[in-house]
Amino acid sequence: MNLVELTRNRVKEKLSAGRTVLSMTVTYGRGSEIARVAQAAGFDTLYVDLEHSTMDLRDAGQICLAAQACGVTPLMRVADWRGADIGRALDAGAMGIIAPHVETAEDAREIVRRARYFPAGERSASPQLPLLGYRQFPAEAVCQALNDATMVAVMLESRRGLDNIAAIAEVDGVDMVFVGTYDLSMDMGLPGEVCHPRVRAALQHVVDTCRRAGKHVGIGGLSGQPEEVGRWLATGARFISCGTDLGFLIKGSAMAAQRIDAIASRGEHGHE
Repeated sequence: MNLVELTRNRVKEKLSAGRTVLSMTVTYGRGSEIARVAQAAGFDTLYVDLEHSTMDLRDAGQICLAAQACGVTPLMRVADWRGADIGRALDAGAMGIIAPHVETAEDAREIVRRARYFPAGERSASPQLPLLGYRQFPAEAVCQALNDATMVAVMLESRRGLDNIAAIAEVDGVDMVFVGTYDLSMDMGLPGEVCHPRVRAALQHVVDTCRRAGKHVGIGGLSGQPEEVGRWLATGARFISCGTDLGFLIKGSAMAAQRIDAIASRGEHGHE
């Protein structure tokens, strides 16, 4: 397998073609099987959430490698982009990072610097990368291929970030602005009111600003609001976070228990 095939990022390809990307968040699963679950369910990508889980980097990396092998693009949401988390996530097998709590263009530039190799950034080079199957290629070719393939997404979750969205969206090397709608609603003093007119106006401002800057828009926090997701798909958002593995497990388990309980209840009443 050549370098181009090894570093193919199908999510970036779909977004560039204007197509919708469906993402599953991994917070609970610890085994590589969760990658196959994501594939079977029809997700284009999964992102391992290291900010909101107790998962360690080794498990996260194994999930990413399994996802890549079955055609699901692996991303990681790092816990803290200011330290070594970005480089370690990418070295472990992620094909992109999601950086939380980005509020300024300076934040975004620092994230790009840590996520991309020279000349686009200052990511430290590793001699053997699992993403490349531990194969050796010329250093310049690796840097170019991984700079092209790596997806850099910055999260907008606050009013300060919203105020600075124009400058953030203009930062070279940022591929996508990913709105954490639930956290944004909380910072706006509207906790959980993701359909509130003020929250909708904020999201529209992000979509319009990113469109002008040529950047993709991702939406999270709306998995329980399918009609609201449809609203933002219609306006140009293309990366949709559909929910967490744990959330899917709880919802599916509850539905199964309720169905069987309803059948059992009908049977009990029929014998009265």
